[in-house]
Amino acid sequence: MEYTVIAHEAEEGGYWTEVLGLPGAGSQGETLDEAIENTEESIQLVIEAMREQGREIPVPQDVVVKVTVAA
Repeated sequence: MEYTVIAHEAEEGGYWTEVLGLPGAGSQGETLDEAIENTEESIQLVIEAMREQGREIPVPQDVVVKVTVAA
C-alpha cells in the first residue's frame, strides 16, 4: 500500500512526519531521509499491530492539493 506522508521542518531542527489515513504512524529524524526511513518503519509497526488486534487496515484514500496564494 502507498500512504501519503507529510514532512514538517521542526523548529528545533530536523523533521517530523505524519501519515494521512493511518493514525499512530509517523516519526522524526535529523534529516528528511532519516525521518522518511523512520516513518516507513512506523507504518510497518502500526499495520502489524492492527493485524495482531484483528483491526482492518485503512486503505489510503487521501487527496493532497497544493494551493498558491499571494503573500
